[in-house]
Amino acid sequence: MKMAYRERWEAEIAAMRRILAGFGMKEECKWGKPTYTADGGNVVILQGFKEYFGLGFFQGALLKDPKKLLAQLGQTQAGRVMKFTSAQEIAAKAAMIKAYVREAIAVERAGLRVEKRKTADFPVPEELTSAFKRHPELKAAFKALTPGRQRGYLYYFAGAKQPDTRRARIEKCAARIFAGRGFLERTGKR
Repeated sequence: MKMAYRERWEAEIAAMRRILAGFGMKEECKWGKPTYTADGGNVVILQGFKEYFGLGFFQGALLKDPKKLLAQLGQTQAGRVMKFTSAQEIAAKAAMIKAYVREAIAVERAGLRVEKRKTADFPVPEELTSAFKRHPELKAAFKALTPGRQRGYLYYFAGAKQPDTRRARIEKCAARIFAGRGFLERTGKR
């Protein structure tokens, strides 16, 4: 399993696995991470980050979140993550974690999904519009991308607070756009 920062979070992974074991979900390795499914649908995923260990909820935006424990990472529409910094913190919050997981399983079994916004619903940063005017071939290559790839780039470009950073990101990604690849897609070379 290729989970990032796996060694750093071994105790937290073990603590979370103990909590999740009582739900009858199946643990699978997806995206290099322990992923828990119910009736074949993704419910939660264990994630290691530099500063924290996360329990990711695939349809977390649909959970009630009365304790305000779920964080939205970046521009994700459906996913939410619960952050932890120690196994002791996980143990102390075990009852709350279980309540959230129970609700997430119910959401999955009910087939509920966050309605995904269409690519046209996302604002196109002014810097990208300007780049399209200067380089019509970039606009054509961008329009040829799948809607999901377009959204990935729009998230990334719009996520920069400064116009210079947005311009730099667009310039940096131009070759990938021309190649028809998504923002996070690997080249296939290893």
